[in-house]
Amino acid sequence: MPIASPEVYAEMIDRAKAGAFAYPAINVTSSQTLNAAIRGFAEAESDGIVQVSTGGAEYLSGSLKDMVTGAVALAEFAHVVAAEYDVNIALHTDHCPKDKLDGYMRPLVALSQERVAKGLEPLFQSHMWDGSAVPLDENLRIAQELIEQCAKARIIMELEIGVVGGEEDGVANEINEKLYTTPEDVIKTVEAIGLGEKGRYLLAATFGNVHGVYKPGNVKLRPSILKDIQDAVAAKYGKGPKPFDLVFHGGSGSLLEEIREALDYGVVKMNVDTDTQYSFTRPIVEHMFRNYDGVLKIDGEVGNKKQYDPRSYGKAGEAGMAARVVTACQDLRSAGTRLK
Repeated sequence: MPIASPEVYAEMIDRAKAGAFAYPAINVTSSQTLNAAIRGFAEAESDGIVQVSTGGAEYLSGSLKDMVTGAVALAEFAHVVAAEYDVNIALHTDHCPKDKLDGYMRPLVALSQERVAKGLEPLFQSHMWDGSAVPLDENLRIAQELIEQCAKARIIMELEIGVVGGEEDGVANEINEKLYTTPEDVIKTVEAIGLGEKGRYLLAATFGNVHGVYKPGNVKLRPSILKDIQDAVAAKYGKGPKPFDLVFHGGSGSLLEEIREALDYGVVKMNVDTDTQYSFTRPIVEHMFRNYDGVLKIDGEVGNKKQYDPRSYGKAGEAGMAARVVTACQDLRSAGTRLK
């Protein structure tokens, strides 16, 4: 299927919230990890989201080290490849902090505005503004400008309020009380950018989330916070029981029951990065150990071309990552829910 149109993406989100499931949002940094993600969604019979961070986009551009070039290249490749699969794929850009807005999110939104003005679909379907490192008032002032521009491009904006602990893409945050979004925070958010009338947005509210690598049970989540903020806004504004489309960041180490509880409170997108990185790398490491003599030209020998050809181990990494995407779809209840 073609990359999801804005209408299809909106329907995906609506169905997820109504059905209490969420789409894995898989971070990719290459055409091969993109292929692995899409393959995993197809095998799970789940629509899904593929996303690229600022660091991932810079890496994709090679020696140019240009985030916009890398993101555009990935998106163009995805538009071609995804069309051959029978699932809907939405393209998203991950965490964009204030100091990278002018070099990443704003130019990409402008590019989609140009496409839409020509009668084309936007290049990406959503972009994340990560204002967690600035005061909430400043975060929301910037969000007001960005959501207006996203709406013109027929793009959904993702907004983070609160702070996700740990480290991702060089951005580190302490683990403290700021990890928990309050009802007062979300009321301010609605006052600033509305509940969809100014443009649709996804809300990454925090409930103890931490980026990084943790064993199950080591991350102390409080999913009930999500219910509290949904209830507070529903009561104040007379909206339905789950007025926000919520995003779950920093899920590594979370217990399955915590993840499932968050789905019941309106989480429609969950970022998956650390686990898929490992699932891609682990089979490659095994290949290298098992074929040590073949991948290295030892003592003047010629090695084994079939073993050091990047395709020989790359396909193993791709299969491993695809399998982890399938597991993520099953955990988030999206497996078998693809739009026909």
